[in-house]
Amino acid sequence: MTNKTVDQEKIFAISEENNTPLSSELLPGSKTTSSLFRIILVILVFGSGLASGYFLWGRDPSKTSYTENEVTAMVDMINPKEGFKIPVMYGDVGPRLLAAGAIDLKNFKKLYQQSGQPLTEQEIDILTKSSQSQIVMTHENAHFLLNYFWALGLTNKNPLLDNGPIQQSSGGKIARFASTGGWTIGTKPVTELFSSATILSLSAEQQTMVEEVAKAVYRPCCDNPTHFPDCNHGMAMLGLFELMASQNATKEEMFLAAKSANAFWFPQQTLEQAIFFSAKEKMNYADVDAKLIVGQQYSSSSGFKSIHQWLDENGLLEQAPKSGSNCGV
Repeated sequence: MTNKTVDQEKIFAISEENNTPLSSELLPGSKTTSSLFRIILVILVFGSGLASGYFLWGRDPSKTSYTENEVTAMVDMINPKEGFKIPVMYGDVGPRLLAAGAIDLKNFKKLYQQSGQPLTEQEIDILTKSSQSQIVMTHENAHFLLNYFWALGLTNKNPLLDNGPIQQSSGGKIARFASTGGWTIGTKPVTELFSSATILSLSAEQQTMVEEVAKAVYRPCCDNPTHFPDCNHGMAMLGLFELMASQNATKEEMFLAAKSANAFWFPQQTLEQAIFFSAKEKMNYADVDAKLIVGQQYSSSSGFKSIHQWLDENGLLEQAPKSGSNCGV
């Protein structure tokens, strides 16, 4: 979605699956996954066993439909129970975000309390203490990390925010985007938070790498790359890239992290991608090149819609659990 504004997010939030307005349960301030999908996903993920790999690698590639066990194996591959290890540590980002006013800890806790999934002690420690723990993204903490990296991408001073497409398209009103005006849990107005604090310092080489990768990584809710972070997922991905670059991660590691982050933040869309690659390209999701799958062809809004249409035309759409994904906290 190009030049997505806050008002458009609230009024025209549309489900990619069926082109109908999203219910109020999916609007900002609530968890983004529908109750039905949560039930289906839990059954699929936790019902998968050691034989899951067999159902994918041992299947007949000429088949155009999938058994429940095969879909279960795909879900387990997309969102593995053990999570995805990102090769960086939390460091002191959390305390710096609190100090900069990016996160109002009281309201942040309240947000998760109201959602029925209060912050864990570990998550509170990540926000309030320096941590040398490696970041592991899981189904359970994906929403927390989405907001954590959103706050980082929004607040950390970076040329992409100061001089990039989001600034150029703002018309002098930087709060008009979902990624800016949608951030309502800071202690300062978003106009004061935007690119305001040096949470992370990047060398010229690291900044160049962030910009190169950001231009190549898309998300299914928008048609803009991370280079133009007009929604929360784009801003969070930018924050993730900045943290990774600051700790000397490689471009390949950043693309792999983007593939996994998209999978945890967009589980239903990623499952459709997995079914598409299995049915059309005869490839397992795990084997699909990270840079390819997060690119414009498959992970932009228009690219994903093409996949969705192909699955519909080939009678495979009904095999994917349905879930919307919004761009709010």
